[in-house]
Parts: sequence; C-alpha cells; structure tokens
Amino acid sequence: MLYQICNGAVQFADEVILEHINFEIRNTEKIAVVGRNGCGKTTLLKLISGQIGLTKRDSDEDIFIAKAGNPEIGYLKQIAFEDPELSMEEEIRKVFEPLEKMKSDLERMARELETDHSDRKVKEFTNLQEYFTSIGGYYYEKEYETLILKFGFGAEDKKKALKEFSGGQQTKIAFIKLLLSKPDILLLDEPTNHLDVETIRWLEGYIKNYPKAVVVVSHDRMFLDNVVDVVYEIEYHTAKRYPGNYTDFMKRKKENYDKQLKDYTLQQKEIKRLEEIIEKFKNKPTKVAMTRSKLKAIEHMEKIQKPERFDTKSFHANFQPTVTTGNDVLSVKDLEIGYDQVLSKVSIDIKRGDKLGIIGGNGLGKSTFLKTIVDKIPGLSGSFTYGTNVEIGYFEQQMAMYRSEKTVLDDFWDEFPELSQTEARNMLGAFLFRGDDVFKSVNMLSGGEKVRLALCKIFKRRPNVLILDEPTNHMDIVGKETLEAMLQEFEGTVLFVSHDRYFVKQVSNRLLVFEGGTVSEYPFGYDDYMEKQQEKAALEAETVSQVKKSNVTETKKPYYNPGKEIAKLERKLKKMEDAMAQKEERIEEYKNQLSDPKIQSDYVKLGEIQNDIDDLEAELLEDMEQWEELAQQIQDCKE
Repeated sequence: MLYQICNGAVQFADEVILEHINFEIRNTEKIAVVGRNGCGKTTLLKLISGQIGLTKRDSDEDIFIAKAGNPEIGYLKQIAFEDPELSMEEEIRKVFEPLEKMKSDLERMARELETDHSDRKVKEFTNLQEYFTSIGGYYYEKEYETLILKFGFGAEDKKKALKEFSGGQQTKIAFIKLLLSKPDILLLDEPTNHLDVETIRWLEGYIKNYPKAVVVVSHDRMFLDNVVDVVYEIEYHTAKRYPGNYTDFMKRKKENYDKQLKDYTLQQKEIKRLEEIIEKFKNKPTKVAMTRSKLKAIEHMEKIQKPERFDTKSFHANFQPTVTTGNDVLSVKDLEIGYDQVLSKVSIDIKRGDKLGIIGGNGLGKSTFLKTIVDKIPGLSGSFTYGTNVEIGYFEQQMAMYRSEKTVLDDFWDEFPELSQTEARNMLGAFLFRGDDVFKSVNMLSGGEKVRLALCKIFKRRPNVLILDEPTNHMDIVGKETLEAMLQEFEGTVLFVSHDRYFVKQVSNRLLVFEGGTVSEYPFGYDDYMEKQQEKAALEAETVSQVKKSNVTETKKPYYNPGKEIAKLERKLKKMEDAMAQKEERIEEYKNQLSDPKIQSDYVKLGEIQNDIDDLEAELLEDMEQWEELAQQIQDCKE
C-alpha cells in the first residue's frame, strides 16, 4: 500500500463534497476516478496532492491519511507559469536540474579520482554513478526530445517564450514537465484534453507502462479501457472501488445493483410474510411462542438496504427536423482551407442521414473546415455547395466560454421571444436548467452548463443539418452517452469534430481523417479506419523486423487475419523482450566490473566500460520505444 485515505471527508462551509471515503493506491496501479461533473473527482485529487486537507469530524471512526515513506506526488492541473518570458525549453528543463547537478558532480569526482585513488573516493563515485544510471541519467535527453515531438511541438518551439503559446499548449508544456519529473504517484485531471487522437493513443501506451502509480480523472471511456486496472466511482458523495477497466466497472456496477435489488426484494417479501403470521396469531395463547420466534427472526435479520438508483440525470429533447433536406446535402470540391496558408484540401459528398465524424491531428484544419462551410471564414480555393432545404445548426468550441450578464432564462428568451415563460422553462428544464437555475447569470455557469445552453438553443430551432465542433469537451460520461443517443436517433445529417474515439465510434457511419496535409475518407466509419490502421501497423512491423519475404506483396494476401497478425506481433514482442533482457544482463555485468578492485584505479578502462554501458542503455531506450509501439499495435488489433 503506497497511499491510503480512511473514512475521509471534505466539506466546504455547509456543503458536503466527499464523505466516508476509503481510497487506496497500491504499488504501480493505474486507477481511474469517475463520476458526474461536480461529484468531487478533482477535490479527491487535490486531497491526495495535499492542496486541501480532511475535514475534522466528531466520530468514533478512524479517520486518517497514511503513506508508505514519503512518496513524491505530481499533479497535472492548469498551471500559471512563474515567468512567462522564459522559453519552453528553459521551463521544461527545470525538472532536469537535480540530474544535471548530479552529472556535474560525477564529472568533478572523475577529475578528483585522477589524483586521489582512495577507496572512499572510488566508492562515492561508483555509488553516485549507479544511482544516476538507475534514475535515467544517461537517457533523459532522449526522453525529453521524444515527449516534445509526441505532444506536437517542433524544434523551433523550444526557443519561443511561454507567453506565446495558447492555453492548451501551455497545459501540454506543464504535462511534459510532469511526465519528465517521474513522481511516485502521478495525478492526471483530464489528460486527453487538447490532445489529438494519435497523441492520445501514444499516451495510453506511455501511462500503461509508467513504472509507478497513476490516478487519472477522465471522461474518455476508450482511454480508460486501454489504461486503467482499477476504477473508483464517486456517487452520492462517497467512493466505491471496482477492479478492472471502465467496461468491467460498468458491467460489475450493474451486476451489483441487480443482485442487491433482488436480495432486498426477497428479504422484504420474507419480512412481510413473517409479519403477516405474527399479525394473524399474536392474540392466540397457543401461538405466543411461535409469534415471538418470528418477531426475533425479523429483529435478528441483517437488513439489506435498497440500492440507490444510478445517477443518470441528463438532458433530453425531441429535436427531429421540421423540414427534410434533399438527398444531396453538401458537396465539397477541392476546397483548400486555412488562413495565411493552406492547411488541407477537402473533397467529399455528404448525403441525407450521414453522420460524418472528423478526426486528426491538431492544427491540420478540422475546425477550420467547419468554419469554412458555415461561412465563418472564406475558403482559399475550391468550392462547396448545399442541397435543397438545408437548415444548419452550428456549435463551436467558443460557446463553452460564452459570456453574458443576462439570466439563463432571459438569454434564452431573447432568442425565442415568441415562447411563453412556461414553454421557455420547459425547454430549459429538458437541458437540466430547473427551478432557480434559470435565474443564474450566464457568467456564473460552468463550461458544461454553457454547452448545454448552446445545444438547447440549437435544438430548439430544429435544424436538419448539425455541424458540431467538439460538442463533448465539457461533458461527463452520462452527458456524452445522452448526446450519443440523441445523434444516433437524429433523422437529419451530422458533421462533427471530436477527439473522443468512443463517441466517434458510436455516432459516425463515415469518417474524415486529417493527417499531415492530406484528408482521407473512410466510408464505413471508425471500425473501417481502425482496420486500415491495423493493416498499416502490421505491415510496418514486418518491415522493421525484416521478416517480410521479398516475393510476397500486400496484394497477394487473400484476407486480413487479425488473430494471425496478433500472434505474429506477440512473437516479435517476445523476441524483443528477450533481447532487452540480454542487454540488461550485459549492463549489470559491466556495472559489476566497475566495482572490481582490480580495475578501479585504471581510469582508461573505467571510461571504456562506462561508454559501453552508455551505448547499451541508449540501445535499450530505443528498444523500449519499439516495444511500446509493438504493444500498442497488439492492443489496437484486439480492439
């Protein structure tokens, strides 16, 4: 056990946020914390990180936080950098200060050993060198370069001042710093926000193979399925632990609920039966002993509580289009999109009823494409035309930051003045603005509430074409599932950008992928895209391992066999693991040689051995990256 909260509670003024919290982090567990927006997930992370403390309570229960040793806890949160004038490189490299000091100490000690051959000096040098090696001192530069690249930054970005980056980019920089600092417990609050699909997939492999504990709050169901092995759900102010990933959690939660409800129902029937017997015979002298026995049976029962219903409160609305479009909804021909320069060129025909998901890397033009086809910005060349009777409902990300001093009711009413107050409040109520919520200022709303208000306005107009840019960014999982169901049932046409792969998979029947300046269409949706990606990955893996026969071409393959590909990749993975184990053994042998008294005064030999160690560790780092790629390919094939 690395960290434990026992019977914890957090309360602000009279508002109880968490109570009776029992939470454990064991060894290298990867833990998800899930629950509705506002349930206390971020509060729990702040409690673990030490930003807030437990609320004192008058109770006989043991209430405490326990830690094994003094684990370093790293927390990813929105960070205001101390000096925004610093370059990205200067800010990130702050985490290397202890390593760089150690490296400097090693160089100084090596110079001292040229004149002082004492056993004490040699031992000090050897011990520090071994520790420096064990914490990645000889390959932290390589990992730094890898993370910079994976998070979408180029070499030219390293010298840019922090103030020149957007809020999302600054969050990425803070994330890179946190990962490079390698804390014992890594706390991540919505780590996939601002990341594109490719980076999220890479991050999954990184987190899954992170050698220490991770606690993550996320609404990305596919990310949780691929990364975590324990789920804590916060519901009704308390937390419950479930082993397994997110899908396992949902299955077990339903099973537990069904079982408890069944046991509760059976017990209530038994209690009712016994009470009827008691009531029937309580006044008969010959039955006194029997009625007392039945009464004691009821008293001694361990009462089963009626299970609380899942907290599935969400918005709802019947928003089918009032007008039907023609069969041809949108035709895009060689449309070049961008501002000062072309980001991508798009050609696609959209038919009535299509649900087109749009994914791809950041900065490649996904949102720009949507803004272009709704005439927010002009295209650079090419054309797009809409069919007959098209009525568009457009949602853009900035709607989550909409500001107004008006109340929710007045803000909504201004756009639909023909509605009565009852009609307006009913519509707002369908999107969870109930009671006094409608009298809140729009400026007081959270990002998720502002998204609901924007969707409420869009759906009230009953458009037949929905164009949505990241509509789920501020939604919890129940909200996403609700919107998924609404869009699946929608009889019109939908074009949407999203980084949530599960949402994309559930809603889209066609996919448009932006990657490296090219735009590719996958006419059968997300599964079609993943199948093509797996085929591509399998082909690349064969090339890397040099086992592909020169006389076999892709066109000669009669069919793609996922099981065969998985077995092949797993064999490659095993060979790589064996090779890595051999290199680790060789490194250990070299380290043992460094401790050999016979060569401790031979600094030329010591240097040669250390160079061999450095080379092997560099190779091992490259092997580990290839191992991660192969492991990810296997995971993708199994999805």
